[in-house]
Amino acid sequence: MRVIRGESSSESVVMSLRDALDMAQDEGLDLVEVGPNQNPPVCRLLDYGKFKFIQNKKQREARKVSRNASKQKEVRLSPVMSENDIETKIRMTKSLLAEGAKVRVFVRFRGRQRAHPEIAMKVLRKVAEGVASVAKLEKPPGMEGRVLSILLAPSAQAAQSKKQDSPEPVAAAAESADSNE
Repeated sequence: MRVIRGESSSESVVMSLRDALDMAQDEGLDLVEVGPNQNPPVCRLLDYGKFKFIQNKKQREARKVSRNASKQKEVRLSPVMSENDIETKIRMTKSLLAEGAKVRVFVRFRGRQRAHPEIAMKVLRKVAEGVASVAKLEKPPGMEGRVLSILLAPSAQAAQSKKQDSPEPVAAAAESADSNE
């Protein structure tokens, strides 16, 4: 069997199973089979407890990152908002979408405002048109009790164009240094 040793996996030696087990015991490590379908089978000398700990830590971190990315953010509006307030909410929605979060934009009715849902629809339409370049409508407007809401998701085109538009930091620093000379 082929035995890989060292952190950089640079040393590999072909030896018998008994010699490999003796070597692992001498070094106080475990002999772990990593490539059973290879010819000869590939094994690695490592501290298995430490290996499992690091693997679990990476899995927890990946779950944590995916959990934060999939959270849904909310932006609350009112049917009687001024244009400036709507523009502010559009900017806030764009920044949340740029972070990769889904955004639920909703208008909460109070008292007799519920008798005129068309006013709230106009406000939602303004917001949807304002973020149309960076978002796609995932759920059309719908009433849920006293709330009229839409769900926006970041569009894939906006994410790709954002990556293409932003120059690499090293290249940008080099360009600014050249212009200063």
